[in-house]
Formats: sequence, C-alpha cells, structure tokens
Amino acid sequence: MKCNILRTDKAEDQFREIIFYIADDSGDIDIALGYLDKIETAINRLQEFTEAGSTPRYSILKKQGYRVIIVERHLVFYKFNKGENTVIIYAIMDGRREYRNLI
Repeated sequence: MKCNILRTDKAEDQFREIIFYIADDSGDIDIALGYLDKIETAINRLQEFTEAGSTPRYSILKKQGYRVIIVERHLVFYKFNKGENTVIIYAIMDGRREYRNLI
C-alpha cells in the first residue's frame, strides 16, 4: 500500500530555492525543471519504499529517526510515520553544507 507524502513548509521553501538557484545559475529553466523532476521522482519512490533512504551520518539525526535520500548533490531528510502511513519531508539541502544544525 502506498503511503502519503507530506512536506513541511521549510522543505517546500528549500525546494523552491534550489530550483530558482539552478534556473538562475544555469540561465536555463529546462535544466532547473529537469532537476526538479529528479528530486520529485526520488521523493515519490518513498511512497512504496519508505526505507529506501539511509541513516544520516550524524548520530543526533539518527536518534531523532531521520532518514536521508541523496539526489545528486542534495540531501532529502524525512521520517516515516508507520501509524499514519505517511512520509514527512523535513528538509532538502545541499549536501556540501554543514547540515547537522539546519533541520
């Protein structure tokens, strides 16, 4: 059974920022939309494969129950709520940044 996927406002804002940045940086909206599709596809895969992500490298995030999927250079942090059959996307950020305190 497929689960629901929810995104926090923070994750939505980060997602938008990434796409705007890529469009601005590349000067090509199609590149940004292609990247948007990659991230959306990876997130939608969680509907059926909730355990697809790995555990984050920081123990504090592991203890809080976060999982992470990697899409090129971005990290998507989420938790799976079994009782509600829901994946909640908490953050989408550049993996080259120090992210331990950003969630």
